[in-house]
Amino acid sequence: MSTPSSSAEVGVIGGSGFYSFLDDAEEVIVDTPYGPPSDPITIGELAGRRVAFVPRHGRDHRFPPHRIPYRANLWALRSLGVRQVLAPSAVGSLTPDHGPGTLAVPDQLTDRTRNRTQTYYDDGAAIHISFSDPYCPAGRQTVLASARTAGWPPVDGGTLVVIEGPRFSTRAESKWFAAQGWTLIGMTGHPEAVLARELALCYTPLCLVTDFDAGVEEGEGVTMEEVYRVFGENIDRLRTLVTDVIASLPAERTCPCPRTLDGMKLPLELP
Repeated sequence: MSTPSSSAEVGVIGGSGFYSFLDDAEEVIVDTPYGPPSDPITIGELAGRRVAFVPRHGRDHRFPPHRIPYRANLWALRSLGVRQVLAPSAVGSLTPDHGPGTLAVPDQLTDRTRNRTQTYYDDGAAIHISFSDPYCPAGRQTVLASARTAGWPPVDGGTLVVIEGPRFSTRAESKWFAAQGWTLIGMTGHPEAVLARELALCYTPLCLVTDFDAGVEEGEGVTMEEVYRVFGENIDRLRTLVTDVIASLPAERTCPCPRTLDGMKLPLELP
């Protein structure tokens, strides 16, 4: 179980390359009503803030995208005091305008998953949250400003379509997604974003483009080897950016996210 001293204000949900970026880190076991998170939470100091890190896929990458314990991960972070969440991830590009190495900060999300539990409120009451704008506006502006200062011009806006996985898209699927005007494709951004909103957390994506999706260019198509290679080439840059963003996040949340659940009679008690 967590203890009051094992607390944090900012959460990071990420993958390889982020495990050792915290100073004076400690591991914390957190029990949740939804089972254990992907792995013990690591808490430490970074940029003058207390930060909690959860490895999205588990340290040994044992959870494929459709089996990640999303509800446990977000619940565990909130129970530790986290109210602002940064979510770096690898994504594919659905447009030739955003090549590998591009940093994108989408402002919209489309759900094309099939079998993922995407709510905490599936019993006891009908709770309908606002999700018209799925990401924290203050968090997005902080990422955009930090990236520009760092000399990594970001793509401001766009739609991330989240697919079930773990397979990549067919060319026909990819071309259909692009025809809808969607610009990025990934496998983990949903239900993370909606679960964070249901807990009144600020949630901000940092999307690193690692490849062109299958329908964008002719050739072999997307491979894991290519995704890992490009992500590895950019991980230091991404980790530095996350550190800069953490240092710049507002201490007081004046965005709409904290007020998401105002006036609602919830069927469960939030941590």
